[in-house]
Amino acid sequence: MENIEAEVRSFVTEEQYARLLDFFRKNSEPVKEDYQETYYFDAPIDLRIQRNRKGAKLWTKGGRIHADSREETEVWFGREEFGKLETLLNSLGFPTSVKWFRQRKQFDWNGIKVCLDDTKGYGRIIELEKMCIPELANQTVEMLKKKMLELDISLTSKEEFDRKFEHYKKNWKTLTSSSGPLFRTGESRNRVR
Repeated sequence: MENIEAEVRSFVTEEQYARLLDFFRKNSEPVKEDYQETYYFDAPIDLRIQRNRKGAKLWTKGGRIHADSREETEVWFGREEFGKLETLLNSLGFPTSVKWFRQRKQFDWNGIKVCLDDTKGYGRIIELEKMCIPELANQTVEMLKKKMLELDISLTSKEEFDRKFEHYKKNWKTLTSSSGPLFRTGESRNRVR
């Protein structure tokens, strides 16, 4: 069963983001453009909920955050259930620890899931991802690293991701305030720019 998410990611500049967006629009199949709100919970596992255009989901990821491969389990709900999911998890003793707000552009690049994300208060990121069986996780990660280099993008170290993640966790309320750079107060979060 392909339940292992193999992925590589990197922070990119505004110029790199624009170049990559142009490349993938010309050389891959567009999958979707989406606005996503993701909440992480203070729990003994990586526990999250997300609301996007499709609906709402509850999901867990095994292993350490920013690892190259992790087991992932998702359960989908109606979009209107998002608030109830947060209330349920909070009432079970898992307080909401951090919230993320991002615009995502997703492509299928020859069987590789490509996500170009612009996350308010955090930055622009490219992710290359492929689901695989556990026995092929390392091989799949190495293939994705080669593909990233083909795109002329250097991988951001796990230490840098950990550092930026910890900074965001401590400061997300300020970083995502209405005066932030990505979304304006009153702007429709369902609209993709």
